[in-house]
Amino acid sequence: MTDILNALVLISNYVLVPGVTYGAQLALGALGITIVYGTLRFANFAHGEIMAFGAMATILFTWGLQALGISIQPLPTALLALVPAIAVTVAMLLVMDRAVFRFYRAKKSPPAIFVIASIGVMFVLNGAIRFIIGPGDRNFADGARYLIKAGEFKKMTGLAEGLGIRLTQGLTVITAIVLVAALFWFLQKTRTGKSMRAYADNVDLALLSGINPERVVMISWILAGALATVAGALYGLDKSFKPFTYFQLLLPLFAAAIVGGIGKPVGAIVGGFVIAFSEVGVTYAYKRFLMYLTPEGMEPDGLVQLLSTDYKFAVSFIILVIVLLVRPTGIMKGGSSV
Repeated sequence: MTDILNALVLISNYVLVPGVTYGAQLALGALGITIVYGTLRFANFAHGEIMAFGAMATILFTWGLQALGISIQPLPTALLALVPAIAVTVAMLLVMDRAVFRFYRAKKSPPAIFVIASIGVMFVLNGAIRFIIGPGDRNFADGARYLIKAGEFKKMTGLAEGLGIRLTQGLTVITAIVLVAALFWFLQKTRTGKSMRAYADNVDLALLSGINPERVVMISWILAGALATVAGALYGLDKSFKPFTYFQLLLPLFAAAIVGGIGKPVGAIVGGFVIAFSEVGVTYAYKRFLMYLTPEGMEPDGLVQLLSTDYKFAVSFIILVIVLLVRPTGIMKGGSSV
């Protein structure tokens, strides 16, 4: 029985807890992609860089607050910095929309043009972020480090394996739950949210009903910017900030949105966790885990690792290809509705 408990603690440490945390981060990011796709009807390839921009703004405001001696110990100061960072990111997105995407909306350009424009925006943002904060790692986490320490867990339970849960992991999950609940309440219960859903379902009918399309676009960018900033900051707090990492996150983010069902918020959440657990589960070395469960003398010799962590993002691509071949609409049968 002790071996089974040790195995459960071990798998929780390296698969379950990281999978839930990473899944929550991907879900928040994929929700932003889904909202933009559902209302503006194009795949925004700049979303990874929007997350990076939001995380960068959070870091800069965090440093400013720390310089002033302002903190909320034992919580990270970045939580305070999120509010102005969201405002700055949303302002940037609204300017970006007015400068780039509004022109193509007025010309009623096809979605492919919007995608190409978003790729251009992606490279501009990537360059700007590297110029402002640099290309290297930026660790901005402060406050308490652990909710549960592995050493204390061992002493308390007497097990050989210790469960360690970082504060940033707990904050990620709690924040994701609160934001997702607030978003669904907004979309389902408020007049503005219902207008967005109506616009996403049928543009012509929504316009005939008196819905202001520019207001819907503005609210969509505000929601996408807020979600991207929080997702980017939480990812940076959990794993440290590096601009190029967010460029690499674009594939898992789109995989999550498409696997779940593009245009469906629930699908984005489901897809985020599917991609996260697939990446973490496939790249984990199960040797130590199996040693607790197999009889003595039958322990595996190798690492029992399906893929190296270097190929983590390849998992997202493989899952994406399989879903597009087998079920192109995704798990939740996505379309254009929010």
